[in-house]
Amino acid sequence: MKSKEDEIKEIFLAESQEQVEELDKLFTELEKNHTGKRAINAIFRITHTLKANAAGMGFDDIAGMAHVLEDIFSEIKNSRLTINTALFNDLFRANDTLAEMIGAVTKPGNGVKFRGIKTKLEVVLRNTRTEPNPGQTEKPTPVAPPVTEGIIQPEAVSSVHSDDPSAETLAPAEAIIVSPEAIKEAAHTALSAAGFTDVAVPEEEEAGQVSKITLSDNIHIPIRKLDNLLNLVGELLIERDRMIAVSGDQGRNRNNEFARLQRITSELQYSVMDVRLVQVDVLFNKFHRIVRDVAALEDKQVDLVLEGTENEIDRTILQILSDSLIHLVRNAISHGIEKPEVRQQAGKGAAGTVKLSARSEKDAVFIDITDDGKGIDSAVIRRKAVEKGVIRQDTAAQMTEEEIIALIFEPGFSSAETVTSVSGRGVGMDVVKRSLDSIGGLIQVQSAVGAGTTISLRLPASMAVKGALLFELGEAAFAFPLAYTHAVISIPKTQIYKLGNGLVANHLGKNIPVVFLNDVFSLESYTDSFSDGRLHRSFSNIDAAAKLNVIVVSFNNRDIGFVVDKLLQQKEIVEKPIGPPLESIRFISGATILGNGSVCLVLDAPSIINFLFRNIKIAR
Repeated sequence: MKSKEDEIKEIFLAESQEQVEELDKLFTELEKNHTGKRAINAIFRITHTLKANAAGMGFDDIAGMAHVLEDIFSEIKNSRLTINTALFNDLFRANDTLAEMIGAVTKPGNGVKFRGIKTKLEVVLRNTRTEPNPGQTEKPTPVAPPVTEGIIQPEAVSSVHSDDPSAETLAPAEAIIVSPEAIKEAAHTALSAAGFTDVAVPEEEEAGQVSKITLSDNIHIPIRKLDNLLNLVGELLIERDRMIAVSGDQGRNRNNEFARLQRITSELQYSVMDVRLVQVDVLFNKFHRIVRDVAALEDKQVDLVLEGTENEIDRTILQILSDSLIHLVRNAISHGIEKPEVRQQAGKGAAGTVKLSARSEKDAVFIDITDDGKGIDSAVIRRKAVEKGVIRQDTAAQMTEEEIIALIFEPGFSSAETVTSVSGRGVGMDVVKRSLDSIGGLIQVQSAVGAGTTISLRLPASMAVKGALLFELGEAAFAFPLAYTHAVISIPKTQIYKLGNGLVANHLGKNIPVVFLNDVFSLESYTDSFSDGRLHRSFSNIDAAAKLNVIVVSFNNRDIGFVVDKLLQQKEIVEKPIGPPLESIRFISGATILGNGSVCLVLDAPSIINFLFRNIKIAR
């Protein structure tokens, strides 16, 4: 159990990280429009809040850094400090440092160097405050000290009479309690004598007003607590299904009771899943700074457009997706968007556009990364793939444009002519593909030379529950995720043909490989090859008049038919990872428990398909 202090610290860290991210976004907005009052006021408010929260937690260094930023924007807000490029560079650097300091709170001993940038900003403040405003020739009119009804603080009285040799000085801890009328009269007399003008003393009705305190309707909950709650709900669903399954005839006589149980548990399940959902703008808003930095490195002009930010997705998926999305956006700028002069020669605007858009469809969320750059030239991809040995020359000549473009996701492939800090190192797109595979996501690319590229990601809305197609091999139950299941068909043996060391059948006018899953699972090791015709064994041993149950699975623009013994049902399952010592088993992504109490293994479709296509030799 975490202590209350630890939980408060977690809340502080979550809020502070959000505030730093918002500052990045506002700095970028202000850099484009130096007179943006909304951004200036928002930055001032955020830094003030962050300073107060950090001080309350005892994080004095964080509070000090936030205080300096607050003072900088106080001067900007009051038109005493002019914004320029050099200042923006320092502000971004200070915000990065602030983010590191917040992150270091959970890592004792990991000191963050911050005094250099803090001192630099303090010098800017000192110079601003010691230099007179342009055109100022007279001594500025003193600002009246605050007057609080009923109490005059000694320091206020001392400051008012500091130039009066006859003024008496009160002890620091003293305060004089007097009536409101006496305060007003004394304040007018003393302030006027000291040279203050236009002194405003609060009216009684104003002085008597009490500020209202409003509390946010939102609370911060550590994700581990939601994960634990979701696990318990999963266990409850499994127990529900078990009770219904073992009830037999008695269960059929109690349909109404079981129907109520199913309804309540399902509502509980989806309520917990709903709590885990977050709007995609939590991730999208990070890209204002990323686009700004990458564009500066590449010497390009790029505008970022966000659409559909209100759509929701499971936070865990968003976390897994974040690094992949960063790489795709960086690639869009580095590989896609042209230099300003090149764009103008092509009749485009000097500034390119990268658009992040999200939309929801049924139980999936689609995220598109679109740029209006030069597009992907399949001829260049084809040439590079052959040069790097990714494919053979004769194979490349037979591949469609869609298949060629899909090669950008192969390990080690890069079409960049030169290596930069952003691209051309041969890593990245294959990592993106693996990340999507791990959550059951799909990726597609559409591109037109000279017009731009759109990369579409199809993501499950939730990691908690997934649709699956259950089937049997022998006496064991297995499942394929519905995200990869394209169709379920029945094919006579006479319509399946041997070709090379594999099998092939026609589906919807297209030849697709067919594999008996029993043959795949009969391999003694992952490195076994199929050159001895072992993928023909089950096919050769079945009756010529047999009809085969085939699950057509689609992944990475490739379709393959898997022959299974028996089809069971389509069902929503709670998949659990397989723990030690079985976590490294190939072709298995996890497991679930069925209503009868038996364990059902969930197959890793991407892993199986990639393995088969590397080993099966069939004609295209």
